[in-house]
Amino acid sequence: MSKTIEIYARGVLPPRLDSRLDAAFTLHRDTGEMPSDAWLAEFGDRVVGMANASFSPLGAALMDRLPNLRIISSLGVGYDLIDVAAAKERGILVTHTPDVLNADVANYALLLLLAASRDLLAQDAYARSGRWARDGRAQLTRTLEGATLGIVGLGRIGRTLAKKLEIFGGPILYHGRHAQPDVPHEYCADLVAMARRCDALILLLPGGGATDHIINAEVMAALGPDGILVNVARGSVVDEPALITALETGALGFAALDVFAEEPGIPQALKDSDRVILSPHAASATHQTRQAMFDLTADNLIAYFTDGAPLTPVPECRDML
Repeated sequence: MSKTIEIYARGVLPPRLDSRLDAAFTLHRDTGEMPSDAWLAEFGDRVVGMANASFSPLGAALMDRLPNLRIISSLGVGYDLIDVAAAKERGILVTHTPDVLNADVANYALLLLLAASRDLLAQDAYARSGRWARDGRAQLTRTLEGATLGIVGLGRIGRTLAKKLEIFGGPILYHGRHAQPDVPHEYCADLVAMARRCDALILLLPGGGATDHIINAEVMAALGPDGILVNVARGSVVDEPALITALETGALGFAALDVFAEEPGIPQALKDSDRVILSPHAASATHQTRQAMFDLTADNLIAYFTDGAPLTPVPECRDML
């Protein structure tokens, strides 16, 4: 690659990604969510690519301060914080990092589901506290064998998870924008009706306006006092105050959460609840998967500036190739 190509690093890039981009391009680092006026005055007109590692919104205001920007390579499969429509209007192509994290995110969702159904944290605490020796065996938990399991958002990761859930031998239902004819599981257009039939709901849908608070009080009540809610999608898809109320009143049985509405903030009520397992947005956080994500973020930029065709544009930008 040519060092004459100037790339803006938005957010703190992981060392592996930083070093690859620094070797291929002239890399400008600015860790603020919006570059300073002084930085923009010096570099804004020269930047033609962006590596986006920030978890804050990226909209038209910043794009307009980078008038020659041609591509945003975003680290992560989700891109709901990027205004893709504004980018397309300005001729800016957006890429993301799908597929490389499918297995690990699906595995983590399964881990949270199993931990919730067997109340693993309470079992651990019971053993550590000495109560086993003092009070006898812990309370019984619930099996997933034969359980009806629902997936909300049957994309790449959802399909991977569905195959893993087949080991439990029960029905697998799914909800999304439309039925998928090549999927051997039952499609449910009505999310509330599906929740009413399920022992657990696993959330794998994208964030954004169309899915904001799609998991509301009605869905949680339908899932019921023995139901389990697992969220490895986006915090925005769950009505968090309604979730807290459902857990406190017993309307919902249990929640296992990897994502939250205002990360890294977690409501104290969730921290205090013995009906919740908490995780710090770590579903894809293995060395192997994160390295693959870092490499794909770099590869998209390198491929674009080599032959004009990045490897994994977001669906909305495929017509720009």
